[in-house]
Amino acid sequence: MSEAFIVAAVRTAGARKGGRLSGWHPADLAGQVLNSLVDRAQAPPGAVEDVIMGCVGQVGEQGFNIARSAVLASRLPESVPGTSVDRQCGSSQQAIHFAAQAVMSGTMDIVIAAGVESMTRVPMGLSVALPQKNGFGFYVGPAMAARYPNVEFSQFIGAEMMAKKYDLTKDALDEYALHSHQLGAAAVRSGVFRDEILPLEVRRVSAGGNAAPPDVPGEIHDTDEGVRFDASLEGIRNVKLIAEGGRVTAATASQICDGAAGVLIANERGLKRLGAKPLARIHHMTMLGHDPVIMLEAPLPATQTALRKSGLSINDIDLFEVNEAFAPVPLAWIKATGADPKRLNVHGGAIALGHPLGASGAKLMTTLVYSLRTHGKRYGLQTMCEGGGMANVTVVERI
Repeated sequence: MSEAFIVAAVRTAGARKGGRLSGWHPADLAGQVLNSLVDRAQAPPGAVEDVIMGCVGQVGEQGFNIARSAVLASRLPESVPGTSVDRQCGSSQQAIHFAAQAVMSGTMDIVIAAGVESMTRVPMGLSVALPQKNGFGFYVGPAMAARYPNVEFSQFIGAEMMAKKYDLTKDALDEYALHSHQLGAAAVRSGVFRDEILPLEVRRVSAGGNAAPPDVPGEIHDTDEGVRFDASLEGIRNVKLIAEGGRVTAATASQICDGAAGVLIANERGLKRLGAKPLARIHHMTMLGHDPVIMLEAPLPATQTALRKSGLSINDIDLFEVNEAFAPVPLAWIKATGADPKRLNVHGGAIALGHPLGASGAKLMTTLVYSLRTHGKRYGLQTMCEGGGMANVTVVERI
C-alpha cells in the first residue's frame, strides 16, 4: 500500500461573524484555498484528481455540493470533481482521511482535502430543525429517541456534562480560556502563522445582504480576528453562564467563525509527478463513535485507540491539536491521556482563533504541520469532538 503525504497546507485567517470575510460567498472563499494549494505545491491544476470538502451547514449558499461549487469558482479545470463531507465539526478532518485513503489505495495520486464554513451567511443550525418541546429536532427519529431519550441538540449540555464528569471547575475553564487567548496573541505578535495563512481582500456584508466595499480600499485580512489581545481573567469570569448553576460560558466556548482551509495530499507517484517535497507524512488515522448524549467525550477513547494501533505512546507525540469547541474538552482530554499540557494547542485554539465548523479539521491540520516545522518536532496528533458523539484522530510525521 502506498503512503499519503501532505504536500501543501493553507488556511484563511479566522474572521468573526459579520467580520472581515462575511462578504465572501463560501464557494469563492473555498475556491481561493484551492488556488493557493496548487500554487504552493507548484502543481498543474489539472493534476488534482478530486476535491473532498468538509462543510457542516450544507444548505443555502453552502448547499448543492459546496465542493463542486468551489472547484468551479477556482482555477481548477471543470474536469476536477468534488464531493462534500459532513462529519460535523470533524468534517474536513474526515476529508483528509478520505483523501489519504484514496492515495494510499492507489486509485488516485493527488487529492485535495479542504473545508469551508461561512457562519455569517449560513448560520449554525440552519440545516436542522430547531429543538422541539420534547427536546428533539426532526433529525431524531423514533428509534433513536427510544434508544437515547436524553439526547439533545445543544452541545453546551454535553460541555456541562464533561465539566462535571471530569471535575473541572469554572475557575479552571476560565483560566484555560485566558491561556488560549494569551497563546493566540503571542502567536500573532511573533508572526508564527504568517506562512500558513492565505491573505484575502476584506469583504463585509452590507445591510442588504450583499458584499459591501472594504472599509479601507485594499484592506487585507491576514490575522485571526477573534484573538483578544487585552483578555483578562476578570473579564472572562464575568461572562454570563449559559445554564443556571453551570460552569460553561460563551468565553469558555469556541468562537463563531468564517473561514476555509485545505491540504493537498499525494502518494509516492503523485510526489514524482509534482516533483514536490512533502511537509509531512500521514502516520495513522482513527475514527470512533461514542455516546451521543455526552457527545463531546469521543476524542478521549479515540486517542487511546489511535495510540494503541499506531504503536506510539502519548509521550512520543511532540505536539497536539485538540479542538477547543469548549474548554472542558481539551482539559478532560489531558486528564484522560496524561498528555503534557505544554504540548497542547501551543499557538492557541478555537476559543481564541475561532471554530469555522466544517473547515476546522483542515485548519487545525495546517497549523499542526507548520507548528511541527516551526518547533523542529517530529510527531503531531490532531483530534476533535464531533456532533453525534464521534471523533477523528490523525497522527502526522514531519518530513
